[in-house]
Amino acid sequence: MGHVCGASVLSNRWLLTAAHCVQDKFSQANQWEALLGLHEQSQTSKWTMKRGVKRIIVHPGYDPETYDNDITLMELDNSVTLNQNIWPICLPSPAHDFPVGEEAWITGWGATREGGSGAAVLQKAAVRIINSTVCKSLLTDPVTDNMLCAGVLKGGVDACQGDSGGPLSFTSTKGRVFLAGVTSWGEGCARKNKPGIYTQVTKYRNWIKENSGV
Repeated sequence: MGHVCGASVLSNRWLLTAAHCVQDKFSQANQWEALLGLHEQSQTSKWTMKRGVKRIIVHPGYDPETYDNDITLMELDNSVTLNQNIWPICLPSPAHDFPVGEEAWITGWGATREGGSGAAVLQKAAVRIINSTVCKSLLTDPVTDNMLCAGVLKGGVDACQGDSGGPLSFTSTKGRVFLAGVTSWGEGCARKNKPGIYTQVTKYRNWIKENSGV
């Protein structure tokens, strides 16, 4: 099947991804294989672990029309050994506020340009958190309060097809990496004044805990 979406490691058993990744033909857990510790798509190394997916928990409020609540948990069929290549990302507290203008990182194997094909090697790029009022005025589709906006308004840097479900991460002053958002949608890729939209993880902290124990 090849690469479909990215995900973030929450623990040795749980991944977090986007709900739109597991729609329709991808909705069954047994159709998925998770590759952890991967850097280059075609080259699995001794650091790469493959796991099946035991179950998929889609957020009950997910709306496929608007991509509201675009978040999903995946439980692996067997736990993985955590190491320097496979390490869980920290989850922010529900009250945490990721300030506008702060630098965050997106990573993925998605298309390197709009309409292009996916990347062979894991890509990463810096974006900034954008004020939600500004964001709502720039995008045609509705941006809900469950969404976080990030990008570079002059264009040229963005997530793209294939990056969905991957992390929008933020490094604290102490060097811990926190998950601010799950890559969700955008209008095209890297267009001027069209920032990317991410599911705002702080809004789902309790839901993640209730369903995965993480």
